[in-house]
Amino acid sequence: MLPRTSPDSPMLFEEVPLVPDFSLELLAGKAGLWPVAGTDEAGRGPLAGPVVAAAVILDPNNIPDGLNDSKQLTAAQREVLFEAIMATSEVSLAASGPRHIDERNILRASLDAMRRAIAGLAITPAYVLADGRDVPAGLCCPGKAVIQGDARSVSIAAASIIAKVTRDRMMARAHHVFPAYGFANHAGYATPQHRAGIEMHGPCRLHRMSFRPLRKDELPEG
Repeated sequence: MLPRTSPDSPMLFEEVPLVPDFSLELLAGKAGLWPVAGTDEAGRGPLAGPVVAAAVILDPNNIPDGLNDSKQLTAAQREVLFEAIMATSEVSLAASGPRHIDERNILRASLDAMRRAIAGLAITPAYVLADGRDVPAGLCCPGKAVIQGDARSVSIAAASIIAKVTRDRMMARAHHVFPAYGFANHAGYATPQHRAGIEMHGPCRLHRMSFRPLRKDELPEG
């Protein structure tokens, strides 16, 4: 007889192929944990803008076709799937802004946004699948960190799409307020265009001053 495992034991998730499907959610359900929410974030790496987290509870009878890691999809595909997820699923969003990131560091700010996104769901999940190596602290239920989760779980993949599209839209709007940096083109990542804008105009209030090359010890003396 196989040994019993706790509901969030890694043994529940062994031998799961690295393609997004509903296997992790069904395993949690068989352990008596339902519904299951997936959560992911977008925007950990940029020099500017918020980190945005999404939490999604999919309808198992109405899962949109084509869910995948948002990085594997085109912008047009993400937009179509965004609308499909919003129409069929429970969705919640939260963000941590640049000052929050600077004060707490990007990992803590990301996990806090994920926690708040999960807390904002209209339906309380019984289990959470979180992309990455860490489960956000202070959840209302047990959770499991899933490395490459957006390539393994359709719930996490759906959350990655919602977070990515939302953040890209936020940065496109930010472009109209701060046009000198080209946020609509690169969403705040460290592209040559963005770096040139910083060198010419200095940072704006959307920049993460704890990130290189924006830290005080990295900025050239004026």
